Amino acid sequence: MSASAGELLQLVRSERATTRKALLTSTGLSRTTLTARLDQLLGAGLLTEGGYEDSTGGRPARQLRFDDGHAVVLAASIDTMHAEAAVTDLAGRRLAHRAGELRVADGPEVVLGRTAEWFEAMLAEVGRPVCGIGISVPGPVEPGRTHVNQPPIMPGWDGYPIDTHLRAHIDAPVLVDNDANLMALGEHRAHHPDCAALVVVKASTGIGAGLVIGGEVYRGIDGGAGDIGHVRLPDHPEARCLCGSTGCLAAVAGGGALAARLTDLGLPTTSGSGVRERILAGEPAAVRLAEEAGRQVGEVLATLVCVVNPGVLVVAGDLAEPHFVAGVREVLYRRALPRSTRNLRVEIGGRGEALGGAVAMVVESVFSAAAVDRRLGA
Repeated sequence: MSASAGELLQLVRSERATTRKALLTSTGLSRTTLTARLDQLLGAGLLTEGGYEDSTGGRPARQLRFDDGHAVVLAASIDTMHAEAAVTDLAGRRLAHRAGELRVADGPEVVLGRTAEWFEAMLAEVGRPVCGIGISVPGPVEPGRTHVNQPPIMPGWDGYPIDTHLRAHIDAPVLVDNDANLMALGEHRAHHPDCAALVVVKASTGIGAGLVIGGEVYRGIDGGAGDIGHVRLPDHPEARCLCGSTGCLAAVAGGGALAARLTDLGLPTTSGSGVRERILAGEPAAVRLAEEAGRQVGEVLATLVCVVNPGVLVVAGDLAEPHFVAGVREVLYRRALPRSTRNLRVEIGGRGEALGGAVAMVVESVFSAAAVDRRLGA
């Protein structure tokens, strides 16, 4: 194996080899070549060398580690009615945080303008160089692109250059992905790194799913994988969806649909977060609707579970609370094949891990072997 400097960094970051001796053994490089490539990484500030590993006899080896404090990541999670942003080190530890009400329907100029203000204020507090910016959005994003593509609940955002807007404020690479994808990536990296197949269902004003298979987000050919909110339910032709179709799961069981039904019952509610507040307050109508919606989502998930056979299914978002998830479990375990669910764990993920997923997306891209070798001129 002729390992490049970038590949050596991956071995250290993954903790598969964290000493010079271990790297020599893993790669078969000559000592001279290994030293030259490690000197590149050390000189670029990507690696540090310090402490000693426990000795089993002989001279103890010095430990190599990825310097996760030499730069920071800017991450933002934009939802329908709310947004949050953070500055983290390269290990995902938060150094500064902002959050507040921010309507995605107000358009990209307003939302990204506020996001950039948060970023600039937090950077002034932290005072470290930025390696990249990760943005989570509630709409479809084609792999490798930095704009949303025909988003049903993001008026004015279709094709808008998110990267150009943010780079006018902060000169750093910008990566953008769908929120369910980043929730799934964040859940996998933080809580289930050994799970071969993981699904996160985001149930908020809309409904979507993110899939991590073999350690990687599965996006499909053009970013449409996991778009379960637009699976049509046959018994609801009256439910008109924002995508223009009728009977979509999101139009029947999403937080926006539940909010409209509560409003019709004399309980004014505007969004999935408002539905959650009524459920937590013990409002009987809200609890009943949440259980019913959970069962409807469970019908669609039964098919998804049979196809993907995940080890973990996380329900996240505004509707991720016990009544809704009880409805999901009730139908899922009844409809799906027993073989598909016998090793399945269904968990409640709260508001989700989109910020953590955005950080992981940036770090794994900026510090991939190929990106590091390009930076070092290898």
